[in-house]
Amino acid sequence: MGEEKRVQLNVRVTKETLEKLDEIVEYYQQHTKIGRVYKGDVLTDIIDKSYEVMNKQKKNIRKI
Repeated sequence: MGEEKRVQLNVRVTKETLEKLDEIVEYYQQHTKIGRVYKGDVLTDIIDKSYEVMNKQKKNIRKI
């Protein structure tokens, strides 16, 4: 990902959630050509995409 400043984020998740994240990371690893994929990078990508979707939905609500 980018060279931007990083912040440590410590969270507690269920074992099931961690297993899902591991599976998503493995999927990213198999379907991207950028080399090693890290959990932090996957979480960043998921959050960025969710944020874009949220903002599109907000704009649509305002138009109504």
